[in-house]
Amino acid sequence: MELLNMNRKERKRLTILSQVKQGALSLIVAAGLLGLGYRQTKRVWLRYRTQGAAGLVHRSRGRPSTQALAPTLRARVLRRYAERYPDFGPTLAAEYLAAEGLGVDHETLRRWLVAAGVRTVRRRGSRHRQWRERRPCFGALVQLDGSEHDWFEGRRGKCVLMVMVDDATNRVWAQFFEAETTRASYEMLAGWVRQWGLPLGLYVDRDSIYRCEGLGSVAEQLAGQGPQTQFGRAMAALGVTLILAHSPQAKGRVERMNGVLQDRLVKALRLAGIRDLGAANEFLARTFLPAFNRQFNVVAANPTDVHGAVPRDLDEVLSWEEARVVQRDWTVAHGGRRYQVERAHAGLSLVRRKVIVRTLRDGRVQLVHRGVKLRWRALPARPVREVRPVVVAKAERAQAERAAGVERPRPGPEHPWRRASGRRAGRAEGQPPLRSGRPSARPARRGKPRAGR
Repeated sequence: MELLNMNRKERKRLTILSQVKQGALSLIVAAGLLGLGYRQTKRVWLRYRTQGAAGLVHRSRGRPSTQALAPTLRARVLRRYAERYPDFGPTLAAEYLAAEGLGVDHETLRRWLVAAGVRTVRRRGSRHRQWRERRPCFGALVQLDGSEHDWFEGRRGKCVLMVMVDDATNRVWAQFFEAETTRASYEMLAGWVRQWGLPLGLYVDRDSIYRCEGLGSVAEQLAGQGPQTQFGRAMAALGVTLILAHSPQAKGRVERMNGVLQDRLVKALRLAGIRDLGAANEFLARTFLPAFNRQFNVVAANPTDVHGAVPRDLDEVLSWEEARVVQRDWTVAHGGRRYQVERAHAGLSLVRRKVIVRTLRDGRVQLVHRGVKLRWRALPARPVREVRPVVVAKAERAQAERAAGVERPRPGPEHPWRRASGRRAGRAEGQPPLRSGRPSARPARRGKPRAGR
């Protein structure tokens, strides 16, 4: 029963500590894998030994935080800052606000201002960089990056090689794609997971695929959470720690691997005469990567494999999810299509409530409400409005008929247009007859009258 109440983070701790219990890992190594200090790891280990899996469940679950500040205080502070201290830094503004009875830490104020869009994160200059030791176990950290290059040397257009490198062993997994997209990242992670399991952490750059630049919704801002991309949401659901590198040098292992592959793989593709992505991916999986890994893999400091089990809902997590509101006729509109929710879900009272429209990588669509998959059927497309024919001007129509050689019937001699009186009157007045057959009125003479009149 304890496993049913544990979240992914606690299950990760259970996996690591079970390895410690079996003697496969030491507490020092477990502390690094869990991201905890050694003393805290000893406390967690003690609770696990005395209470079992139940000791790993967070004891504050379901209770409000005792350190959380009231939302009303946050609103008052931000309003006062905008009124009186709009050009103040967080530290100085916190001092003045404390003098007014609005005590808040300067770092808390800085986070509130960044979340509200009042301030932006400043980029610092070049800093001293320090060599980082490899992670001790296979699967503890995997670096992911895309390299756009002329991989086929003009035999086809440029494309992107997505590369994943294990930090402990240098094991490589790579595939070609037309561009570095969320789908490509999903496919890469799915390929890695099906071969070796779910890694504990993923090291990526700050591309828009992995990092959202905009502000979150009002609910996210009040909860102190930032907006997530689709890939970030999927990693949070899988329990994979997503680390965003601040520079290419930070994930230098995969960056250097790109340079090696741009030399070795390009020549291998040339010798094999490959010129399309399908054949190139098959060549990578069956021929190039197995030999490459045998040659360049290194031995991990600890032989324990800390990959997690393959999730049963992996394909559902690696998808695109968007919230949509159920209309009064129990339909959901998404992507130019409409879906009718079945009558079996009438007890859920879904009208005007949000459901999740989940699009899988194979194109299938799922409607989900609070973890429950809804039954639905696709509706036909809305009828297209009839396009009325454009009325062509008479002059343009007559010109088109003359160009096509069409002769229109002319009026006979008894037609009012052909009357002699109308024709003579038109000649006498110097004006052509009107369509009614009557002459037009003589225009009034302008200017001064002549002498003698």
